[in-house]
Order: sequence, then C-alpha cells, then structure tokens
Amino acid sequence: MANIVNMDRVSKGYASAQLLDEVSLGLDDGDRVGVVGLNGAGKSTLLRLLTGTEEPDSGRVTQRRGLTVGALPQSIDLPPTATVRDVVIGDVWLPAFGAEHEWAGDAGIRAVLGGLGMPGLGLDTEVGPLSGGERRRVALAALLVRPADLLILDEPTNHLDVAGVSWLAAWLTREHRGALVVVTHDRWFLDAVCTATWEVADGSVHAYEGGYAAWTLARAERSRREAVAEERRQNLLRKELAWLRRGAPARTSKPKFRIDAANALIADVPEPRDTVSLHKLATARLGKQVYDLEDVTVAYGERKVLDDATFRVGPGDRIALVGVNGAGKSTLIRLLTGQRQPDSGTVRAGQTVRAGHLSQELDELPRDIRVLEAVEQVARRVRLGDRELSAAQLAELFGFGERRLWSVVGDLSGGERRRLQLLRLLAGEPNVLLLDEPTNDLDTDTLAALEDLLDSWPGTLVVASHDRYLVERVCDTVVALLGDGKLTGLPGGIEQFLTLLPDPTEQGTGTLTATAPKAAADRTGPSAAEVRAGKKELARLERLVNRLETRESELHAQLAEHATDYGKVTELDAHLAEVRAELAAAEEEWLALADQLG
Repeated sequence: MANIVNMDRVSKGYASAQLLDEVSLGLDDGDRVGVVGLNGAGKSTLLRLLTGTEEPDSGRVTQRRGLTVGALPQSIDLPPTATVRDVVIGDVWLPAFGAEHEWAGDAGIRAVLGGLGMPGLGLDTEVGPLSGGERRRVALAALLVRPADLLILDEPTNHLDVAGVSWLAAWLTREHRGALVVVTHDRWFLDAVCTATWEVADGSVHAYEGGYAAWTLARAERSRREAVAEERRQNLLRKELAWLRRGAPARTSKPKFRIDAANALIADVPEPRDTVSLHKLATARLGKQVYDLEDVTVAYGERKVLDDATFRVGPGDRIALVGVNGAGKSTLIRLLTGQRQPDSGTVRAGQTVRAGHLSQELDELPRDIRVLEAVEQVARRVRLGDRELSAAQLAELFGFGERRLWSVVGDLSGGERRRLQLLRLLAGEPNVLLLDEPTNDLDTDTLAALEDLLDSWPGTLVVASHDRYLVERVCDTVVALLGDGKLTGLPGGIEQFLTLLPDPTEQGTGTLTATAPKAAADRTGPSAAEVRAGKKELARLERLVNRLETRESELHAQLAEHATDYGKVTELDAHLAEVRAELAAAEEEWLALADQLG
C-alpha cells in the first residue's frame, strides 16, 4: 500500500503544554486508524496536523500529491442561512470539493441523513435553526457523500444514538474505500471500524495493530513485560481484559497475540462483579422498593413519550435505557428524580432512596474554586463498595493527578469537568445512580476507571446511554423505548434492539416495531440458519485446533527424546512444520469466521 501522509520528527506545543515531541509516523492508503489517549493529550492536534490546517513547531508533515482529504473537526461553523442541500452537495462548507456532484443525488443524501438519525430532514431546511448536534450530523453527511482518499473524523459518534453509531460503522466499513483516521471515545465503534490504533501519550504516538481490544491487550502486555505500571493500573487493565475475554470472541481477532496467550494473562481474574453479593448489599441498603411507575403518561404537545407505561426498579438492578434520540430516555430519568411530573399515573420512590443524578449539563459545577475543594465540598472521605478513599484518592481515580487537583474548575476542559461532575456525584455516596449519557467527553481510561468503580458499587443503577460498550459492560438488563409509549425489556440486549429498528434510510421516523427483524437481519449480518451453521463450524475448528496443538506438543517431546538421531530429527521436524502450517490455517479460519459472526 502506498504512503499518503508522512510525519517526520514533528513537534507541537502550546503555552500550557508540549503535546507532541518529535513524532514520526506514516499513513498508508488502506489504513483505518483509531486515535486514543487522555483528554488533553493532543489527539485533536494530531488530526489538525494530518489535515494541514495547523503547522508543526518543528519537523514536517507531507501529503501525497493530489490527495483529497475530508475532515470533521470538533467545532462546525455553518452559515445560518444555508440549506441542508447547500451544505451537503454545495460548496458553502467544503469548497475544496466543489459543488453539485453527480454521485450525491437526493436519494443518496436522504439515505445518509436517515442513517445518521435525521430521516425526515428536508433538503431545503435552513441549518441556522437546527441544534448543534443536527448541524454536526449534516456536516458529517456532507463528508460521507463525497469520495475522499482520506477521512479524518474528530468524535463522529457525538450526538448519534446507538442505531446511528451502528449505521456509521457499517457505512465506513462497506462504502468508504480510502484511509480513515478517527478520534472517538466509543470503544465498540473503534473495534467495529479500525484495524490499527494510535495512542497519544506523553508527547509520543504509539502504534498498535487492531482496534480497542487489541490496544487493551497490547498495553497490558507492555505493562507486564516492562514491570513499570502501578499495581492499581495493572489490576484495572486485567479486569478490562476479563470483560473482553467474556465478550464476543471476534474482539480479539485483529491483534497478533494468540488468544490462548491473552487467556493465560487473565486466567486468574474473577468475573468483573459478584452480582449475587452486590444484590444482597443493595437490598440491605435500599429495602425492597426503589422506584415504581404505574400507568404513567407523559406528552409533549401531541406526541406521547410514555403512554400508560409501567416500570419497576428494584434493589441492585442495573438497567440500561436505549432508544433513538428523542425517544424519552432523559424524560424517564427526570421522572425518577422528581424533576418532571407525569401527566397521569403515579411515580413512587422507596423511603430509603438517596439518588445521585448525572445530567447532560455541566452548569451545576462551581467554576471559581479548585478541583480538590470542589470534591471536598461534597465529602472529604468516601466509601465505595469495600474501599474507603480520601477526596484526593477519588480524584486520582478519575485522572486528576496531584498538580491538577489545584487547577481552577473554570480552567478545565469539557472532558475534565465531566470527570469532576462524576466524582462529585459518587462522593455523595448515593444508593441509586441515575446516569444520563455518562460517557460524553470522557476518554477511554476514565471510562475504564468508572466501570471499575461501578463493578463494586452496591446500589441500583439506571443508565441512559448510546455507548454500547458501557451498556454491555456494567448493565444486566436492557429496556428500550421503541416509540410506542411503552417500556420494553430486551433479553437480547443491544443486538435485539438493533433488529427492531426500521430501515433508517426510509422517509419518516415512524414507530419502532417488532415487524422489522428479518429486514434488519438482512441488512446487518448472517441469517439465523447461517449463524447456527457457523457456530457448528466454529466448534469443529476449535476441536481441530486442540488436536493440532496436542500433536505439536507430542512432536516437541519426540524431538527432545531423539535429539542425537539426525535422521529422526529431520523427519520429526518436517512433520512439525506441516502441523504448524495446518494449525495456523485452522486458527486463521476460526478467527475469520468468529469475526464474521460477531
């Protein structure tokens, strides 16, 4: 594959920090790279250097002659009087591409807008009155309908619901033929789309093969081999690996590491959480009643978000709320907190409920005091599960080192303020957590730390989130708002939810119904019969791999036994080469099939 962008000893810094220090790396035309790192590490700066919108302090960035680059920055500035058509196929936002492209006909635009969660948006709609999230999705649509040699996307999953994230991942995998560099905190998306990972840390960029799972495995192995990671950080990574191992096998299909090596690394790691013990503790703290919603109706004008709905939340429940944007997830959480009263029906909370509510807004944070003071306003010492932590120790868990503890809250980035909001919430020691999109603006390390805390947190948890990874990691039950005013339990989790969605490329929003599974299955993966056949084939391949590994061990033993017999050694060595080749082919076939089945 040909090199399309090259960075040679590039350094870039600002008054506050040196972000990149003599970084050298290259990007080939088939690369699909996910960029990860802590908030403020320099991920967005790296993207701006790649696009050429920012110059390095030293070193140089070169692009292949004639390279077409489409970039989605974090901030989108669109002319308010421009229409959706002007932005998507005109030249008001992407003048370098020109206007009125034949490949961007109305049907294609509507298909992309539908996939991004705006099926009813008219092409003649002015962008000025649209929300910030809608304008961002229109800008993303403009990039997707234009062929580009390189797409550089900074947080493309922001403002997308779980269905939109799934659609975008499928579109980029199926339709985009060029290179891709993406910054996102959505770990499921990283695994679904990326074949390589760049980690930005301490002024350097470290490259790994594979998506988020590969990066997690590689980072844990690097820490173990070098023996420099702190014990707390190592334990956190091992817990994350235990979750990855117990998830879909295909998550480990892209790194070079053998699956058995990963399993050996985490063989002694228990399940991420002891559900039975936590449920007992939660019952002791909360009693039998947490929340009961009976025959609740909530309407906004003519649209009923909840229609005679019943919902019960018990002690120790870990419930994820899923649904398309505007389905009513935030409304349901506000009902539980008492911020919204139902139009009819009753909402009852248990007498011992002490709820902690994480909203999507950051206005509640004080801005003129320091980080440690903001935490100590709530509590100086905190008990989380079986651990007792000082305010400073809790802040450290959320990425606030000793120097950052004394920063003024108003000077923090959006991601840092989100972290502070979360740790203040936990410092209050609630017995019920109501989290509305808790992953917004959080980096992957902070998300892993949050999940680690929630593993041992003995209370009730209700999470409204589009982050599929978080939902599958910390929740035991998935409840969907399908647009019919009811709350529907989904034993099959997110996968079942996606099968209930109508075709997003069709006009109109409509109601999500259970009549669409076959069409959704046709669009998203193999049929049930193919899955059953695939699982049988996986089992056969696993048995074959086991037999070949046993044969390989036997040949090694025989080689040791006949080490002085040159003729025998030659014969055994030839057999060993055959077995190794057959074993490698069987493993590759297993990994490819596991990846296909998901």
